Amino acid sequence: MTLLDKIGFFTPLDAAALLLLFLAWLFTGWAIEHPWQNRPAMSSLMAQYRREWMRQLVTRQPRIFDSQILATLRQGASFFASATMIAIGGVFALLGNAERLVGVANDLTLDAAPVVVWEAKILVILIFLANAFLKFVWSHRLFGYCAVIMAAVPNDAADPLAHPRAAKAADINITATRGFNRGLRSLYFALAAAAWMLGAYVLIAITVFTVLVLLRREFASHSRAALCRDDDDMGHL
Repeated sequence: MTLLDKIGFFTPLDAAALLLLFLAWLFTGWAIEHPWQNRPAMSSLMAQYRREWMRQLVTRQPRIFDSQILATLRQGASFFASATMIAIGGVFALLGNAERLVGVANDLTLDAAPVVVWEAKILVILIFLANAFLKFVWSHRLFGYCAVIMAAVPNDAADPLAHPRAAKAADINITATRGFNRGLRSLYFALAAAAWMLGAYVLIAITVFTVLVLLRREFASHSRAALCRDDDDMGHL
């Protein structure tokens, strides 16, 4: 069976749904990482607090509290990397036993599609999972770099190296968090890609729903509203 024969099993609607999935993934990431100036995303607001964290680090003694926070962040990245690796193993197991999936999938969709169709759909999920795994691993490594730089910040706030190194630690911390968030978004869209098993229309619907969920959490959530509230107002609660 040639490549053209395999492509022939998919309809134009399948191609449109798949294109929408990847475009939605790219657009969501771009919109979150390049927000409007008058409406920053949740990630941008938290980046400001990460910089403030490192400014407070310079004068905080001892720094056990800071090390505990960073250790928690590293554990989160490590957990998701491990969980994603397990999911990737499960996807490879599905690829090796795609015939068993065909019977269940055909019952759900009433579509007698060949095995190659289901394998292609599983591969799309694998692409998102692999991207998530790489992002989580890199995030974990960057948090480790951040820990080393934080340890190199002088204890004396008057030292000329104190604030520049704290700023470096903040930049690395923000970059690590950006990679972690990208990994999370890949997991969201991996779940959306699984909807393709039920057909192109379902994939389109779930993709749109996923985009709305992500954008709401970044731009219109209660957590974002709390971050945007002035500190003076928070003091009266």
